[in-house]
Amino acid sequence: MNRRSIKGLTLLAAGLATAGALMATPAQASTATTATTTETCSPWSLQSGLMTQVCASVTGGSVQFLGRIALAGPPSPDFPPQPQELATTISGQVVGGASLGSTSQYVNFLASTVTVNGPSATVACGSTVSGTFSVTKFGWGPSPVTVNAAVSC
Repeated sequence: MNRRSIKGLTLLAAGLATAGALMATPAQASTATTATTTETCSPWSLQSGLMTQVCASVTGGSVQFLGRIALAGPPSPDFPPQPQELATTISGQVVGGASLGSTSQYVNFLASTVTVNGPSATVACGSTVSGTFSVTKFGWGPSPVTVNAAVSC
């Protein structure tokens, strides 16, 4: 073999090694795992003349409670929905354990479904959490909805 052939083979081998390394890098980067989010919700319930629901969104050991408010039925063409100021409270706790906190806020509601963010926390794997959501407005008292969710990690 002459020098040009050896030099050409050396450059070809170096190029193939570099290409192989570049092609392997994305495959290694794509093997990272992502946590799966599971949402467990209560059934819809009539509360303060509206439909309400509470959900626990669980990702690994992290829990976020959410409340949802919707119209109890279709609006009447003769009486379009009027804006309503609602007082909401969402609380969460580990079943048989510590409180995860509570949030209270006023929400303006017209006709579209509204989601209210509640407390979030990190809990031990294997725990069961419970969330409660209540809504009140002038003339209507609360009728809270509750959900229990397993934190399986």
